[in-house]
Amino acid sequence: MCYYYYEYTECDSTGSRWRVAIPQKTGACTGLPDPVRGTECTFSCEAGEFLEMSAQECTQCAAGSYSLGSGIRFDQWDSMPAGFSSLATSLENGPRGDDRLTCNSSSWVPQGNYLESNRDECTVSLIYAVHLKKQGSVSFDYQYPDNNLLFEFFIQNDQCQEMDQSTDTKWLKLTNHGEWATHTVNLKSGTNILYWRTGGVLMGTKVVKPVLLKNVQIEGVAYTSECFPCKPGMFSRVPGSSMCEPCPRDTYSGHGASSCTPCNTSTQYAAEGSAACKDRPPCSKKDYFQFHTACDHEGKTQVIYRWIEPKICLEGVTGAETLPPSGEREPCPPCNPGFYNNDTATCSPCPPGTYSDGMKPCKQCPASTEPTLGYEYKWWNILPSNMKTSCFNVGNSKCDSMNGWEVAGDHIQSGTGSSDNDYLILNIHVPGFKLPTSMSSHSGTEFGRITFEFETVCTADCELYFMMDVNRKSTTVVESWERSKTRQTYTHIMTKNASVSYTWAFQRTNQPSDIRRYVNDVARIYSISVSNAVDGVSSGCRACALSTQPSSSTCVPCPPGHYIETRTSQCTECPPNTYLVSHTTPGPDACKPCGPGSKSDKDHTRCYSDCHFTHTEGNTTLTFDFSLLGSVGSLMNGPSFTSKGTKYFHHFNISLCGEQGQLAVCRDNVTDLSIADSQREKGEGANAVKTFICQSTIIPASGRGFHTALSSQSINLADTFLGATVDDTLNGIRARPELYPQTSKKVPDVNFYFRSLEATSSCESGRSAVVTLRCNPEKSTKGELSVPSQCPAGTCDGCTFHFLWESSGACPTCTERDYHRIEGACKGGHQDLLYVWTEPKLCMGGVTLPEKKTLPCEGMEFWIRLGAGLGAFTAVMLVSLTCYFWKKNKRLEYKYSRLVMSANKECEMPGADSCAVMEGENEGDMEDEVVYTKPSLLGKLKAIASKVRDAKYENVQLNSSHSKALVWS
Repeated sequence: MCYYYYEYTECDSTGSRWRVAIPQKTGACTGLPDPVRGTECTFSCEAGEFLEMSAQECTQCAAGSYSLGSGIRFDQWDSMPAGFSSLATSLENGPRGDDRLTCNSSSWVPQGNYLESNRDECTVSLIYAVHLKKQGSVSFDYQYPDNNLLFEFFIQNDQCQEMDQSTDTKWLKLTNHGEWATHTVNLKSGTNILYWRTGGVLMGTKVVKPVLLKNVQIEGVAYTSECFPCKPGMFSRVPGSSMCEPCPRDTYSGHGASSCTPCNTSTQYAAEGSAACKDRPPCSKKDYFQFHTACDHEGKTQVIYRWIEPKICLEGVTGAETLPPSGEREPCPPCNPGFYNNDTATCSPCPPGTYSDGMKPCKQCPASTEPTLGYEYKWWNILPSNMKTSCFNVGNSKCDSMNGWEVAGDHIQSGTGSSDNDYLILNIHVPGFKLPTSMSSHSGTEFGRITFEFETVCTADCELYFMMDVNRKSTTVVESWERSKTRQTYTHIMTKNASVSYTWAFQRTNQPSDIRRYVNDVARIYSISVSNAVDGVSSGCRACALSTQPSSSTCVPCPPGHYIETRTSQCTECPPNTYLVSHTTPGPDACKPCGPGSKSDKDHTRCYSDCHFTHTEGNTTLTFDFSLLGSVGSLMNGPSFTSKGTKYFHHFNISLCGEQGQLAVCRDNVTDLSIADSQREKGEGANAVKTFICQSTIIPASGRGFHTALSSQSINLADTFLGATVDDTLNGIRARPELYPQTSKKVPDVNFYFRSLEATSSCESGRSAVVTLRCNPEKSTKGELSVPSQCPAGTCDGCTFHFLWESSGACPTCTERDYHRIEGACKGGHQDLLYVWTEPKLCMGGVTLPEKKTLPCEGMEFWIRLGAGLGAFTAVMLVSLTCYFWKKNKRLEYKYSRLVMSANKECEMPGADSCAVMEGENEGDMEDEVVYTKPSLLGKLKAIASKVRDAKYENVQLNSSHSKALVWS
């Protein structure tokens, strides 16, 4: 006997096809039916029917099966369905070139009701190929809670060419934790290859939430030749069904069931959609919970214990726990601020214009004050009306537990859930924000803030998420905390006026689980406060500015940059170079001084640098103009590699100077594709960061299978400018100059200090950053940014970031002391004066070099001639004097000789005691014998000392005893 089945041939050019018989086994087979003309290629049956090939007619599906008519559905994921494949893309080589094979174990994993993606940074594609006879569509449900994992869906044709597809259908939007979203894309006729691709951005030490996929449905396959049986836990009661229904609780079904079988509820149970019954375990402390009743008419409350629904445990068996008795009735806690009791069982909000601390009746605000609006929840007797709680199971849409969070008097805590990997959701919706009247005209960066106090107590890998959804566009994770955390406070500032939903999601474990093993792991929130909420209540009053009109009690808005003078209730402008802190107490203290080297904008909303800085040391003043560096500087450091070889870079944008319009912008081009390009260019959108310093993680396209480089994880590093100084410390932030050794000390480094006001789980005081500007004449005016070699990520502790900006534009402004004069040689009676910069030149701009000067001068030839003339004159004088004194000396020598000779003549007369001129001797003969001398200075002094005033001469005894010569003095 020959067994066969029918199939259609490919459609020809006329749109016709033939039905042919195909043997089920290869080999000779005789007696096959002849081919007959088949139905039109576009023919299809209705939902709940299939095409019976022998008669080529549409026939209803039997009970226990279903059909989509012209579509197929995949909703059972116990194993990978036929036609699906999972392919991991090899990563680039790591720094050692040995990481190409580390992604072989990464794949999409069937988990029964859904498919689970990889949790690492490997790029893994789930692929399915389908041939459509007509235009159709594909739809699927997914969970995508973690933006650390990239998730895209795209379509290729049979030529491996990507089909035209808009970005909002290619990149999947994030979903709330535990919630399923549906994505639908139209398909063209012909071959369509469907790709679901995931890839991690940066894994680090944090566990990544995987993407979950289920209920894949494809329309447009033209016909289906058989019906699909219902999977276990599902059934279809009547023939011609287009879908199967889940079995009710405490019932089960097998494969292709038309009805569900009840369990023996006395000893067994089954969750909705179960394929089998389970034995009920003995009741334990994990099977019940406690809650506080609402206040009764006497103002009393009590603790009551209830079994977790649905109850799956047995009480009357060995080792079973019993339900504890209810607690004693206790006085209800006071109302929350802004509410009053008024001797009733419930708390009511105070009327508009009044306030209360929750313990006293509502009162009117005093004159020159206005009520403060907001929420302040610190007593948890009942869930506030603007808050909701829910529970989401990873595999199902809802948990079986009634409440995700439970009120507990002085706190609200996470509930039990139906399994340990449930998401327990707590939500508060704020429709908008309203600044106080006196601050309503301010264009500051803070419209409101939410502050909550919490703790987590865990034995497993629990995690608490704090998320926000602005204008119902996309939910983003603001902060998260893993494992046990001590009681602490977290504050988030709202920087624009918009409708926002804040969500807390607690998950006990990230691992798949159908049982409650860690039910005692709990998250507690003690207080939640939201300021300036437009629909809030008033817990107090704050000062407001009054109109200048006489006897007016109306609050009026203050102009931007003005604070309220509490004594006069009038608006007063903040002093120069101060900024106004809007959420502080009114008065002069609301104006805070700007840091060194900074100034405030005209509205006193923030401090900034105008690119000018002055430093004085001793008698020297250095003036800097940093505008040459440009408005925004960028730095791409790396590359870095993860443990699996993924290459990534950290991209920093830094704005040193300027006001709001010149801030740096970091954009996420993956997880916020719902915004328009014009918004993205302006830095708008949930994942666009606009601040002084921001950081993005860049993953190059090569090696990941993506077509463009990916920018993700944009974070704010600095939104407040603290000041600029040459000091190494400012406001508790240290510059750490040892990270950048300086070779020259002639020009000091200028440090710009920044801080981010938003705290993180690892940085309680927020992140901070120091940008060190260093004069380097060898660099361009734009300069070059770098990070410390010891800290290639820009930070050594994860909280303080350090940058070095070397530039010739960071050199001080040139002054007269930066150049010197050089005097040229005197040539032709002219001398040149040149001015040159002192090397090395460590200045920019400022004064220019003076022009070359030419001055008249006396050359060396003149001085040589003058010197020669003076020399000749001096020589003649010396020769003349020498001759004169020589001649005179000869005369004196001659006279002396004559005197000696005359003294030696023998006198015929006897010698006398003295000689005198004898009578008859002529005067001429005596001339040669008389020597006229002047007394010496010593002789005069001796004469004065002896007081011989009349001694005008002295006797000189000659050698001869016969004749003497008279010497006049």
